[in-house]
Amino acid sequence: MNRFKITSLLLVEIVAGFLKTLKYFFFQPAVTLNYPYEKGPLSPRFRGEHALRRYPNGEERCIACKLCEAICPAQAITIEADVRDDGSRRTTKYDIDMTKCIYCGLCEEACPVDAIVEGPNFEFATYTREELFYNKDKLLSNGDRWEKEIAANLIERAKFK
Repeated sequence: MNRFKITSLLLVEIVAGFLKTLKYFFFQPAVTLNYPYEKGPLSPRFRGEHALRRYPNGEERCIACKLCEAICPAQAITIEADVRDDGSRRTTKYDIDMTKCIYCGLCEEACPVDAIVEGPNFEFATYTREELFYNKDKLLSNGDRWEKEIAANLIERAKFK
């Protein structure tokens, strides 16, 4: 009798699959997470919610060079700038339309002073579209909230550059 006929008659593949299933069901630890209470690890290169960072002295980092606005393929960033009394340029308006954003990370790569970053927060669902129009105050508060994680991720990312 042909070997193919014997294996198909005895359903060897089905039995092997069933035994593998029983092995994972009874003898292997669970790999699922109870999501709201347990969270899996995130890569340091994860691109989540946007944030504007500050220097340690509290001054905002953005120098209004508008490179992020120019490089954004979705045209989601709008910047208006003004010159201060000391001659430095700073933003008066920094808006991101998160409904347009494609989370490509080009704004972060274009920024010469690491002012705009995509932080580790991925839980920013909203009930209305208007809540996804981020202004400068919202972006700075995100930066203040996530600064510790963002700084650690930027150090970790430097290995990959």
